[in-house]
Amino acid sequence: MSTGDTGAWCISIFFVEFQAYFGQDYARTAWIHSIVDCATMLCAPLGSLISNHVSCQVGIMLGGLLASTGLILSSFATSLEHLYLSLGVLTGLGFALCYSPAIAMVGKYFNKKKALAYGIAMSGSGIGTFILAPVVQLLIEQFSWRGALLILGGFVLNLCVCGALMRPIALKEDRKTAPEFLEQDYVPEAQKRDLKRMSICSPLIKMWSHECLCYCSWKEYDFLLMPGFMVLAVSVLFMAYGCSPLFVYLVPYALSVGVSHHQAAFLMSILGVIDIIGNITFGWLTDRRCLKKHRHFCYLFAVGMDGLCCLFLPVLQKFPLLVPFSFTFGYFDGAYVTLIPVVTADVVGTSSLSSALGVVYFLHAIPYLVSPPVAGWLVDTTGSYTASFLLSGFSMIFSSTLLCFASLAKKIKRTHLRSLTNDTGTKQHIWTNGAIAYSVTAELDQKDVEFLAVDTNSYSNR
Repeated sequence: MSTGDTGAWCISIFFVEFQAYFGQDYARTAWIHSIVDCATMLCAPLGSLISNHVSCQVGIMLGGLLASTGLILSSFATSLEHLYLSLGVLTGLGFALCYSPAIAMVGKYFNKKKALAYGIAMSGSGIGTFILAPVVQLLIEQFSWRGALLILGGFVLNLCVCGALMRPIALKEDRKTAPEFLEQDYVPEAQKRDLKRMSICSPLIKMWSHECLCYCSWKEYDFLLMPGFMVLAVSVLFMAYGCSPLFVYLVPYALSVGVSHHQAAFLMSILGVIDIIGNITFGWLTDRRCLKKHRHFCYLFAVGMDGLCCLFLPVLQKFPLLVPFSFTFGYFDGAYVTLIPVVTADVVGTSSLSSALGVVYFLHAIPYLVSPPVAGWLVDTTGSYTASFLLSGFSMIFSSTLLCFASLAKKIKRTHLRSLTNDTGTKQHIWTNGAIAYSVTAELDQKDVEFLAVDTNSYSNR
């Protein structure tokens, strides 16, 4: 996981080199990083599809081969258009086939300490960035950007080894057959009828397998209609738009305010290593009993803090001021990245996590494609980075605010429904007690009448 994510992060170090070599403006050069990120997220459902229907080993090994080929071909590029295809599309597709299967596998292995497990797994990207950022800068100085891309392509080929070492497991809910599914009490009657009808209309499927493949294919993406997932999807769009430009323009911005090349690369290294700490510590904290029920709000807090960091970045124009920014932004970036799979799993469940993560990362695609060129256009138009960073910051804050209001509305609705349920239960309880009391009183009155009648008869007989 670290190799693919690190490769994507380190591409931003080549931004200045590409701009100087090809003599292009910020907006056109930014398309390279945009296409890499867009292809990675756009093809994430393809990685989930291969993982679900073939195996995660095949998906990751194929992705490593494609990403390495893209980087190697990019070392022979003669134009930006060449880099758009090789470094953007091909390498991005390779990273996509690796990313979502590797993340989804963590969710299948761990249940109780899920957030901490994701934190440790995703810390690999921070470790790789911390180590590779200065190494890539050194390779550029020694072998030019072409040699650096060639060596980086050989390094990314290790994803094939990582894929071969994966050992997926099958969960109980993944092995459900159609008859077992029909026996479940929680399955709605409409879905049972649909499943029976598909079994009758598809004898060929019944010959090949006892599993209802048509229903499983539909069931795989039924979470798309869940209101909670819809709100999460809209929030992810704004969050992705806000976080992408900073990774593209942090190094160029640092160089523009007088920071040296080595110091600018060191800022990325700081961001990477603090990202590790954010991954692990935030994952550990949100697994504590006191915060486990509030992981959703922890995610919102982390996204909002990153947005505030972007708002303050334009006034930080010296290296000693940019170092604390890298610390803060890196920590909260690692924090919310760790919680994306956890929050998604809380919304859709573990059985649909692989497909849901594919959709979530797919939703990153359009913002990742659009935001760096838009930020570059703002830099070319205004002559400064202020507008770009402010737009990124407000976008992330809006993402956090939207989810916050949605969560509060859901909580208020749940409290209202609970109060209505309690009122209904209380009225039913009072009515029942009243009926019992009435029947008991009636019985006593009847006995009193009988007793009086007997007493009267005995008195008359005297």
